[in-house]
Amino acid sequence: MSQEIENQVKLLEAQLKQLQERQAKDQVSIIVFSGDLDKVLAAMIIATGARAMDMEVKMFFTFWGTSMLRDKNKTAKGKDFMSKMFGMMLPKGSTKLKLSKMNMGGMGTDMMKNLMKKKHVASLEELIETAGELGVEINICQMSMDLMGFKKEEMIDYPHLKYVGVGTYLSDADESRVQLFI
Repeated sequence: MSQEIENQVKLLEAQLKQLQERQAKDQVSIIVFSGDLDKVLAAMIIATGARAMDMEVKMFFTFWGTSMLRDKNKTAKGKDFMSKMFGMMLPKGSTKLKLSKMNMGGMGTDMMKNLMKKKHVASLEELIETAGELGVEINICQMSMDLMGFKKEEMIDYPHLKYVGVGTYLSDADESRVQLFI
């Protein structure tokens, strides 16, 4: 009988070890799909807030969200016609993003930025800088960049920037306690 109990204890210990290995990290994974100012602001506020709470943060920028990461002062050579068209049609960097609602031909965006300044709310550019200082990891979807015709040399300089595939996001999300889609 004691051998049977010993075997059950070993089995329970092995199961406990597996559960502990699969336990989610104190980590937030955020998909940034939108290129709208208000949505990207929300993503960056959550990211910096989570880092301030000592949580690890990994942001995955895909499709329209990749526009925010373009540096307004950089250009890339060797683009085909479609890549050039996407480049002209999409915002070039964080300062060019528009509101998702009440944009009113750009007036709503300007009003929001002015209100944020008046209320001492950090701008998107300040949030990006703070995120870099805090160690927020920004991952850019390589497939989205290829589809949009963006190149690495036109992206922002950011201390924790990586070019990845969806598998990286899925792996990060699998071990994260919190996953968000913005």
